[in-house]
Amino acid sequence: MIRFFLTVMMLAAVAAGQGAPATPAAPARRNFAVKQVVPGMVYLDGGSAHGLAEGMSLKLERRAPGEARMATQRIGDLVVVSVATQSALAEVRNPEKEAQPQVGDVAELSGKDAEAFERLVAASRRQRYAQVISFTSGDPLEEEVREYVPKPQLREVGRLRGRIGFEVNVINDRSPGGLSSHQEGISARVDWTRIDGTYWNLTGYWRGRWNTRRSGSQQQTMIDLINRTYTIGMFYNNPRSRYTLGFGRVLVPWASSLSTIDGGYAAIRIVPHVTAGIFAGSTPDPTQWNYDPNRQMLGVFTSFDQGAFEKVRWTGTVGAAITRVRWRPERQFLFVENSLYAGSKFSIMHSMEADQKNPRYMNGEKGTMLSRSFLTARFQPSTRLSFDVNQNYFRGLPTFDTALIGTGLLDKYLFQGFSGGFRAQPLNRLVLSANWGRSKREGDEKSSLNQMYSVGWTRLPWIGVRVDGRYTRFNSTFGSGSYESVSLTREMGNDLRLELQVGQQNFAGPLTRQNRSRFVNGQADWSLSEHYFLMGGWLSYRGEVQNYDQIFFTLGYRF
Repeated sequence: MIRFFLTVMMLAAVAAGQGAPATPAAPARRNFAVKQVVPGMVYLDGGSAHGLAEGMSLKLERRAPGEARMATQRIGDLVVVSVATQSALAEVRNPEKEAQPQVGDVAELSGKDAEAFERLVAASRRQRYAQVISFTSGDPLEEEVREYVPKPQLREVGRLRGRIGFEVNVINDRSPGGLSSHQEGISARVDWTRIDGTYWNLTGYWRGRWNTRRSGSQQQTMIDLINRTYTIGMFYNNPRSRYTLGFGRVLVPWASSLSTIDGGYAAIRIVPHVTAGIFAGSTPDPTQWNYDPNRQMLGVFTSFDQGAFEKVRWTGTVGAAITRVRWRPERQFLFVENSLYAGSKFSIMHSMEADQKNPRYMNGEKGTMLSRSFLTARFQPSTRLSFDVNQNYFRGLPTFDTALIGTGLLDKYLFQGFSGGFRAQPLNRLVLSANWGRSKREGDEKSSLNQMYSVGWTRLPWIGVRVDGRYTRFNSTFGSGSYESVSLTREMGNDLRLELQVGQQNFAGPLTRQNRSRFVNGQADWSLSEHYFLMGGWLSYRGEVQNYDQIFFTLGYRF
């Protein structure tokens, strides 16, 4: 009887429960508003009834009504530390600088909690278990959402590195005329990438004078000539754009044989692997075979490339240019460049120029002629050994400054014909190199042997000095002679660098009366602190034409 009574009571309770209206559960939410702010904490307008639990992560953002999602401002991250039914307390972490939480800011689930919420919503809508779908090239939905996720700025954006120095340069001429000069100037080296978030870059080195006081005329010194070999320019290089621009003292990237120009270039990628462009400027570099500061050049080109850097790669350029000297017509020529690389072991490069004969300079002759050709092949079986073979030809005399012959900047012009050499490192600190070639001028009955030798020891025992010796004997179309030099370099920690160079040059030819010269050059580079540095040097030059002493100082700032 009792068992029957209990059964009736249970059935009545179940019937009563089915008949009563059920209280609807609050739907799960992904976004929550800040309803109160306390130091280091915020209260959210949702709690356990809306799917929040302790330990969940949210991102706190602020967006004005009507603004696009891309304009959302990040405030910081939140971690739920306490949960009630209708509210939750969250701790603020990783806040943005000068950004404080405010009432009305929006907190959105992030990370794994956001993924769990999406799976829960998908399962509730379909009334079936959530299914995991994988994509071999990324989830398109996730990639679309990822476009709106704030990303850390690339390190290259707005990066500025360089140094600037103020210079004082004094030259005392020891010639009978007793000429001298005093100069003040500025030098700068800069590497500024992705300026203000754009794809413009400023890189290179520059030196200029703002004041010069001199007595009488003054010839250019060897240091002044070397200082004029700098390059600096503004460059636009956007991987998503077809256009490439550059201006300043630059090299045309697709036609490096044309040497440095004071001007600029512009190029457009017509199709993949094909680029066309235009360039214009002067030829200010005294180490180039066509050096003349009064020359103007204008040209066009088309460049091709194929292959991969780590395997086999070929690049080729063909173009045409015209030159003027003091705006008077000089040359019209075609130029061709080809380069082939097989990994890092082998490379071969060739450049040539063919001129339309100018009757004014060719005794009335017309037609075309080969004016210049340079071929070099390099084989490097290991990091300690490499070989190279070169063939050099140029019609007429090069116009580089002969005072720079001994610096090594003109080596490729000392041979006309075939030459070859090697560079070897038989010991860890010993480096040897040599080059030999046969040079034959037009009209010569036989060729002459040109020789170059150098030896370097990176660190002598006990005194810790690097020593480099160089000997050159040449006989080329512009003259013959020899050059010997020895340089010593000492690094004293990371703050002080000392260098001393002595040398002698003998030269015989129609381009200069400076048949013999000797020089001593000493320099010091001292880092005063993390940002400041001091450089100084002294050069004594004695020759049949130039005899002078030069002292220079630079005080600068690194940034």
